[in-house]
Amino acid sequence: MNPEPPPATPAVLDLDIQRASAARDLPDDDSFRLWAGLALQSHPDHELTIRLVDEEESQSLNCDYRHKDYPTNVLSFPADLPPELNIPLLGDLVICAPVVEREALEQGKPPMAHWAHMVIHGCLHLTGHDHEEEAEAQEMEALERNLLAQLGIADPYLDERE
Repeated sequence: MNPEPPPATPAVLDLDIQRASAARDLPDDDSFRLWAGLALQSHPDHELTIRLVDEEESQSLNCDYRHKDYPTNVLSFPADLPPELNIPLLGDLVICAPVVEREALEQGKPPMAHWAHMVIHGCLHLTGHDHEEEAEAQEMEALERNLLAQLGIADPYLDERE
């Protein structure tokens, strides 16, 4: 009998988690490490900051950097360093805890599954993936589905297509 192969080993990651949210029931550090490490398998030994914020900070950053005056679930800020520095810094993710919690409830998803999706989604943005064009969106969503499936999490886009 051949057991199923284990999911891919997550990348070794230097992860800084900043908890600047008053929200309760946030994922633990090990969950963030698992989700980010899985998404960043092709970028081992890199540095990443995940900052958990409330709506005011999310809205301010979203307005300043994307010119959208509302809080959003996840913002990705890739490191913009000159190549000669050769520092393994990927960048920062800013995740708005109240928005993630509200979306999970509205979409009927387990909160931790939605958290995993937001971390993976943000990490993929840091590695250059985007969803502005249809072809890019399909590629990025396929990666997200594959990574989430490795965690036993259902397709997060399934309901959106029905």
